[in-house]
Amino acid sequence: ILWGTNAGARKYETAEELPDDMAQLIVRLMTVQADTEFASIQQHRPWLDRAPTLEDRWIESRIVADEARHGLQACRILRDFGDRGQKLIDELLTKREGEHKLDAFNLPFERWSDVGAFTCFVDRVGVYQLRAFQECSYGPLARAMPLMLSEEQLHLNFGYNVLRRMAQHGPAYAGSKEEAQEAVRKWYPRALDMFGHSNSETSRKAINFGLKRWTNEEARERYIREVTPLVAAMGLELPAPEFDRRVL
Repeated sequence: ILWGTNAGARKYETAEELPDDMAQLIVRLMTVQADTEFASIQQHRPWLDRAPTLEDRWIESRIVADEARHGLQACRILRDFGDRGQKLIDELLTKREGEHKLDAFNLPFERWSDVGAFTCFVDRVGVYQLRAFQECSYGPLARAMPLMLSEEQLHLNFGYNVLRRMAQHGPAYAGSKEEAQEAVRKWYPRALDMFGHSNSETSRKAINFGLKRWTNEEARERYIREVTPLVAAMGLELPAPEFDRRVL
């Protein structure tokens, strides 16, 4: 274990050897993780045959396949927790748009700019969450991270390029710079909310257990530092970090 209260000890490799409160936290974290993956499939699905170019449609299909695999990976971890985990999996597979835990995953993609901004901003938060689990104290979770992270990078690059092309080429590609800017203002606050409450006790417990590397606020600040120059390079503007926020 590389950090936390038990730094230097052997990693936990089975659900049975976990302390109860740590097991409960992993179940909670993996339930949210799986829920976001399956919700994202529902959001992307209408655009599989509506994306503006053949390449865009191909990448959309890859994103949907990636999200399904990531959801399956989270469910495999949940399944190790017996009947409790299986019950949560069954509930996850029945959820529909509007029933998901995080606000960003209950909003439909009404325009192509929504697809671009979501994959650029919201999926990037997902990458921060996965990075926080890298080399964590629970072996099965730590080993799932490298492939998930490599696949998520495709999503970020895709979203960035969609917004950049809209901002620079407008109707010659799809939409307009104004639509791209509107999408930034819509999805950036939802992305910042996804990190959770700044003073979250759950976040601190996850660090103490060696599960996550950063507090919510530390991860959010890293994220803001990363996306600020990216958006400027597109010729677009970020709203203030407190704009339209619902989780502070």
